[in-house]
Amino acid sequence: MKGKEWYQADEVAQEYDAKRFSKGGRLIDRREKQAALDALGPVEGKDVLEIACGTGRFTVMLAERGANIVGLDISAAMLSQGREKARAAGVDDRIEFMRGDAARLPFPDDHFDAVFAMRFFHLADTPVKFLTEMARVSNEQVFFDTFNDRSTRVLYNWLLPMGSRLYSRDDVTRLLSDSNLTLDDEAHDFVFPYGFYRKIPNDIADEFRGLDRAILDSGLGEKLASVSYWDARV
Repeated sequence: MKGKEWYQADEVAQEYDAKRFSKGGRLIDRREKQAALDALGPVEGKDVLEIACGTGRFTVMLAERGANIVGLDISAAMLSQGREKARAAGVDDRIEFMRGDAARLPFPDDHFDAVFAMRFFHLADTPVKFLTEMARVSNEQVFFDTFNDRSTRVLYNWLLPMGSRLYSRDDVTRLLSDSNLTLDDEAHDFVFPYGFYRKIPNDIADEFRGLDRAILDSGLGEKLASVSYWDARV
């Protein structure tokens, strides 16, 4: 996986949320969480697995809504942040944080109602292997996002400490087919890339978000969107 050593560093975990979800990044956080909620639907009583759960921002959110959730990540430091977040929210009894490899999931077939991964596939060096494992342990739904190869993401991709894997629609179609998944729904968002929003104050980010939405609603959304959400069925 790209940037594996960087991602697992203690200092990265400590500063991860503050760097990515402050300023205009708060807008990104809200949108990503809503995308997950829209796709997963009511989760109360459901068994859910989050791949690459990081500091637990989705894991805790879903536990607060009644999910029985496992959060898996390769970074012990990230998982530590997630456990603290879960305790503070009072949902640590509904979450199991595990350190593990997403390419070899330690669960039997059809074990979860839903399996999802956010901010993961841009780092995946063998995406088919990861998605196939996600499909194997899910009895119904697999949800994930990708960064797109014909978007403004390309302009600053080289600046990132680990780079990003960018996907075309054809890439995703092949990835789903090779993983024996069927696409059920999709959404496309953010003409302006995440890195841009994180650099500007929240109130200014809201203004650019209005322009962003206007471009997306013009019919150019799928072509210009920097991120896509893919909701698939086993």
